[in-house]
Amino acid sequence: MTTAPAPLTITRSCPYAPPEQHVRLREEAPISRVSLPTGQTAWALTKHEHIRTMLTDPRFSSDRRNPGFPLLLFSDRRLTTFRPSLIGMDPPAHGPARRAVVGEFTVKRMAALRPRIQQIVDEHIDAMLAGPRPADLVQALSLPVPSLVICELLGVPYADHDFFQTRSTKLLRRTTAPEERLAVIDELRGYLDRLISKKEEEPGEDLLSRQLEKTTDREELISLGFLLLIAGHETTANMISLGTLTLLEHPETLAALREDPSKTLNAVEELLRYFTIAEFATSRVAVEDVELGGVTIRAGEGVLALGNTANRDPEAFDDPEEFDIERGARHHIAFGFGAHQCLGQNLARMELQIVFDTLFRRVPGLRLAVDAGELPFKDDANIYGLYELPVTW
Repeated sequence: MTTAPAPLTITRSCPYAPPEQHVRLREEAPISRVSLPTGQTAWALTKHEHIRTMLTDPRFSSDRRNPGFPLLLFSDRRLTTFRPSLIGMDPPAHGPARRAVVGEFTVKRMAALRPRIQQIVDEHIDAMLAGPRPADLVQALSLPVPSLVICELLGVPYADHDFFQTRSTKLLRRTTAPEERLAVIDELRGYLDRLISKKEEEPGEDLLSRQLEKTTDREELISLGFLLLIAGHETTANMISLGTLTLLEHPETLAALREDPSKTLNAVEELLRYFTIAEFATSRVAVEDVELGGVTIRAGEGVLALGNTANRDPEAFDDPEEFDIERGARHHIAFGFGAHQCLGQNLARMELQIVFDTLFRRVPGLRLAVDAGELPFKDDANIYGLYELPVTW
């Protein structure tokens, strides 16, 4: 008798650990069949080695239009009717499309942005210190800083931030009704379509204007803008909040960072590993039969990479449940791995470094204003984080 695939646990039971089911799978059956909320079945990969291997194997496709691609939400299928963004492309289309924009995110170009990002962080900390206490760090710092940075990079008017922030929140919530999610997608794409039309008439010194010099494919530009606008602020914003909370709860580590800011980059890497907030972003579908870890995955079968569990794999990381900024674990897969590794990772690292160094230097008495057990974590969202982080000083 064949055992039916177990329903995959989506929600974290503890903010600081993967779901118990995922850990059990890693220990007992690292590559297992699971059922998804959409009714699909897929293979769940839980080990660091298997996921890195899968993400570099061309027999696994990123194309969301493939019927076997694993989706967590019914309305995600709507996205497959649009031109694929970079995360949904396969060779040969993916290489040229990525090369056309990757120059916008080089270490050198990011270094040129550092003074402006520092200015943005200082201005928002100034405003927070001048305002009432307690303050919600999410609204005062975590969300506006990466939002303003990505707006300036893309050429999106920051005056429109309420529009795209509220809609991206709805889009990423798993509890959003399918009809509302589809309306949000249409609204965001319509907004970007109109913005690109303006840039065709009056180009600026921004990424979208520069991309217009390389392509006239409107759908391609809309998909790129959609991806960068949402991913560019949501991921970093959530990591600022979670990182601040974690450092406040590890005072010895925070003291070490204040004494030696050169440790901050290692702390950033450890925080990325520790939370792995976008763990379902590296799903794939097999386009050929593949043997992986002693298991045969058939063509047409979907694969979920459970990155949070893989980043706690004891075969890849010593004492993986410990938060340890000295481990220097840059081989984590919080940014994915292989050809689709996160385009904006250099920007994210720099923003996090600047925020943590500046915040804890300028607000040495920063502390939580509520018990940590009262904090509203994003248990219902596809990118993990905090809805609020009340702090005082």
